[in-house]
Amino acid sequence: MRVISRKPLNELGKRHPDAKVELDAWFHEAEGDHWANPAQVKEKYGSASILKGSRVVFNICGNKYRLVVKINYPYAVVYVRFAGTHREYDRVNAEEI
Repeated sequence: MRVISRKPLNELGKRHPDAKVELDAWFHEAEGDHWANPAQVKEKYGSASILKGSRVVFNICGNKYRLVVKINYPYAVVYVRFAGTHREYDRVNAEEI
């Protein structure tokens, strides 16, 4: 998969250094994978939440942080839409960002 953009991941890692290792690991795993559909994402990341609009919510650091992406499965592109704390996540609509 091609991940666009890494900037939100880096910014969250700078604000919360405890998340940096897991964010980097997620990025490299996603770049090395090819997900053809939501079921394949769920197979690899059992705690991920599949939302409408091709969005997926990943739990980072035991659900302390959240990562919302939009996936274009046919083109193998993952768009990072949100990376933040659980509290920040509660203030956004993950199906629309």
